[in-house]
Amino acid sequence: MMVMNMNFKKKIALALAVGVLTGSAAYASPAVAERESLNQVALLQSLAQGYFGGTVTVRDMRSLGDIGIGTFEGLNGEMIMLDGTVYQALGNGQVVVADDKVAVPYATVTHFDNDLSIALKNIKDKAAFEKILNAEVKKCGENSFYMIKLHTEFSSVLFRSEYGSQKPYPTLVEALKGKQTEFTAKNIKGTLVGLYCPNYMGGLNTPGWHFHFISDDRKQGGHILELSLKKGTVELDKTDKFTMILHNDPQFHKLNLAKDMSKDINSAEHDTQSAMKKKS
Repeated sequence: MMVMNMNFKKKIALALAVGVLTGSAAYASPAVAERESLNQVALLQSLAQGYFGGTVTVRDMRSLGDIGIGTFEGLNGEMIMLDGTVYQALGNGQVVVADDKVAVPYATVTHFDNDLSIALKNIKDKAAFEKILNAEVKKCGENSFYMIKLHTEFSSVLFRSEYGSQKPYPTLVEALKGKQTEFTAKNIKGTLVGLYCPNYMGGLNTPGWHFHFISDDRKQGGHILELSLKKGTVELDKTDKFTMILHNDPQFHKLNLAKDMSKDINSAEHDTQSAMKKKS
């Protein structure tokens, strides 16, 4: 069953508004951090090439939204932003509240509004979960962005994080091969935070879904590789504006961001560490 409560402001958002900002303060303005914009720091492609630095901080991220996903300087763990708090899931599995001064090389955040909800039952794996989400996205608009939130008891969730790397930084896949850690939790209550990007975002992010997880006790979390659940209700925030924030850093501007990193990104999104090593 699906319940829709899309607000008037979103009904009249007829076109994708794209903005690109640079510098250390511009993105803090109310115009940029408006509620109906998906705000992305840098590109997943820059992260894939090994740009693990940054000029945007955790403090800056909190001015851009209250929910989202990303990572931290040095690829030091996974970011889960939930209810305005930025959590850092470290390589040892521990979760901490991220320090405001830490740099963020890549993240995507927004202000969450529950535009529609989907009741879930007997979800056996991540593929089944994505199939349900994709059917709803097809109805509501495949060329929009969606941030989702699911709080439930998961029958099982396999998630990963990673220990940070030092300069000179490797590529994303090389870093994960050596420093990725994986954890499986059974019958655990927590929240999934997810992002959907349309197909045309292949040069800026990755099309499709990207999920992170944090437990209710805020002790476990990371990037989701697999999941199952008996029941729950997933909330979707449909967003029709996109703002990109680029790092004011000479090293960032030396990257060839037209380079095709899709294979590396797909591996980083879906593969366990052992699967990555087999592909080497």
